[in-house]
Amino acid sequence: MPRYVALLGSINVGGNRLTMAELRAAFESEGFTNVETVVASGNVLFDHDERPTRGLEEKLEHLVRAKFDMRSIVAVRSAEEIRSAIEDNPFTGHGADGEVHTVFLDGEVDPAQFRVLVEDQAGRGPERLASGPRALYIDFVGGVAGSRLTGAFLERRLGRRGTARNVRSLARILTKMR
Repeated sequence: MPRYVALLGSINVGGNRLTMAELRAAFESEGFTNVETVVASGNVLFDHDERPTRGLEEKLEHLVRAKFDMRSIVAVRSAEEIRSAIEDNPFTGHGADGEVHTVFLDGEVDPAQFRVLVEDQAGRGPERLASGPRALYIDFVGGVAGSRLTGAFLERRLGRRGTARNVRSLARILTKMR
C-alpha cells in the first residue's frame, strides 16, 4: 500500500490549535492506516490505497473542516514527490536548510503569474524564487521571520494556496516515509 504525507497549512498558528493525537485519531477514524505525525505542525504520514493525490487532498480538507471546524489547505505528496521537492529545489545545498523552503501548492504555477510574482517581489527583500511542479521554491536568504514574502502575498500573485516546509523538515519526513 502506498505511503503518503499530508502537509496541512496553518496548523498550530493563528488560533488553529490542534494536537497531533487528535489529528491522528481523525485520520484513523476515516480508514487511513499506519498514521504517524512528524513535528507538531501538521505533517501526517499515512498508508492508503493508490489514488490521485488531488482526490486525497479534497477528502482531507473536508475531514479537517468537518472534525475541527478549520479551513486548511492539505497538500498530499508521495515519497518520490517529497524527494523531488528536496532534490529539484535549486536552492538546496546553496542556502541554509532552515531557510530553503518548498511551498506545496494546490495546482501548477502559471508562468505568467510567476513572472508577476518575481517582479512584484523585486526590491522587497533578498529572497530567491523558482517554480516547480505544483510547487514554489524559496530561499529566505535573510531568514523567514523578517521576510515580507508572506503566504497571502504569494496566494494573491499566483492564484494558488499553499503550505511551506523547509528542507530540514522535508528530509525528516522523507526518512520516516521509507
